[in-house]
Amino acid sequence: MASQILMACSAAILLALGSLHLFYTFYGSKLTPRDPALQAEMARVAPIISRETTMWKAWVGFNASHSFGAMLFGLVYGQLAIVHSDWLFGSPYLLTVGLVILGGLLAVGKAYWFSIPFRGIALSFACYVAALVTRAWS
Repeated sequence: MASQILMACSAAILLALGSLHLFYTFYGSKLTPRDPALQAEMARVAPIISRETTMWKAWVGFNASHSFGAMLFGLVYGQLAIVHSDWLFGSPYLLTVGLVILGGLLAVGKAYWFSIPFRGIALSFACYVAALVTRAWS
């Protein structure tokens, strides 16, 4: 039971971070540049890969899809932890995928993000590892 709760907490943290990030992507100014001239330039300039978009549209799209990924992890692993915990904890594949995803987010967060999302990912990762350890000892 403790392993289920820890896994569900890990998933809930990522779901909350992803949901908040999605909200900030489309509402408010938290993910806009402090310099309005930079946002205007991003809205004017296309990336080298394609002239079909602008750097601003790509920025918004990347942030939204990033949010969806975190939300998907939270929804899937949360559902599995609560409803199908024996199946989740019995699958080395799913456990490894979750660990790799969270570990990757932790590494990217340390290198590129600011402290709040990094701390959230670190807490999610710690809950995930604690769930694995707790399950192994039970």
